[in-house]
Amino acid sequence: MNRPSGADERGKDTNTPAGVCPVYRKCGGCDYQGVEYKEQLQRKDKEMHKLLGGIVDTVHPIIGMKDPMHYRCKVNAVFGLDKKGYPVSGNYEKNSHRIVSVDSCMIEDEKADAIIRDIRSMLRSFRIRTYDEDSGYGFLRHVQVRKGYATGEYMVTLVCTDPVFPSKNNFVKALRKNHPEISTVILNINDKSTSMVLGERNITLYGRGFIEDELCGCRFRISPGSFYQVNPPQTQILYDTAIRYARLTGQETVMDAYCGTGTIGIIASRHAGSVYGVELNRDAVRDAIWNARRNDIKNVRFVNKDAGDYMDELSQSREEVLPDVVILDPPRTGTTQKFIDAVSRMAPERIVYVSCGPDTLARDLKLFRKKGYKALEAQPVDLFPFTEHVESVVKLTRAGL
Repeated sequence: MNRPSGADERGKDTNTPAGVCPVYRKCGGCDYQGVEYKEQLQRKDKEMHKLLGGIVDTVHPIIGMKDPMHYRCKVNAVFGLDKKGYPVSGNYEKNSHRIVSVDSCMIEDEKADAIIRDIRSMLRSFRIRTYDEDSGYGFLRHVQVRKGYATGEYMVTLVCTDPVFPSKNNFVKALRKNHPEISTVILNINDKSTSMVLGERNITLYGRGFIEDELCGCRFRISPGSFYQVNPPQTQILYDTAIRYARLTGQETVMDAYCGTGTIGIIASRHAGSVYGVELNRDAVRDAIWNARRNDIKNVRFVNKDAGDYMDELSQSREEVLPDVVILDPPRTGTTQKFIDAVSRMAPERIVYVSCGPDTLARDLKLFRKKGYKALEAQPVDLFPFTEHVESVVKLTRAGL
């Protein structure tokens, strides 16, 4: 049976005030531990006005959560051994690959944490060795648990170094006995020396190999490697704002860039003439196509390409229909000069920029301004309480419109 790690091994601070995570100083995942939620929102609001105030005409007050606890519907846990050789699971210490053991997290889904704890307790009885980065030996590297917020489905992905999983059926059976809410279990193969969590190959051990969730009246499939926002209630607010900023009348051609599993594009399709989505991740595009069929959407087409390259090609083509509205939701690094140049050549009437990186958002809005696009309003939304991250939506229009 797995022995719980002691207080010193877990890196707990015995002087930590009540109600504050005991490992937050080592974990580094939460920047605002011990800060009242109202003050967190005030700090974020002030920062967004500072970054965007001179670029966007109107920056609306940030929209916070009613309950900012346990909101993360996607949980990743790294597995290893403590100094005495007992299995531990948790997060990497900030700026290192030292594991901080975590049993429960204030911002993670509680049932997901319980599933991870039970997997850890099963390892010794099933003779499963955790992976050691230094030696390169061991089997289990990470566990990822994802929840369908509206459906209550749970997906467990076991990230291992080998496709041969001894006693896999018994392991899954024992896990589901404790957690019948688990609807699918996947073995992901990552045998490379890499900091990436997931490998490229998935083997379904139980269930369909994906879960589903509902958002903005549509149903979406979530696979292990597909991007899907981790805070669905706040995502609903974010996407509703994006659709409102797009001002769709049912006739427009919409480009959904960096579309992921197609969430924004599929939601927009009910208000547009046609929608084109472009995404580099092959698995996400597969899910996007499935999602369109699942929702009986026929006016959406998805393309598996780099967004900047695709938009560049499209902007120089004389045969393709150019978009009236461009919606982009790039990674935290923002979009590229190539993308912005291509969009300016297409000259859509409106651009809706969904951002998870305020600094790069400010940078890109300045570049769009040089191309003749005015940022009219921005709506920050707090998708990540207790952290410094802020999501936001910005509406831009072509000068003169």
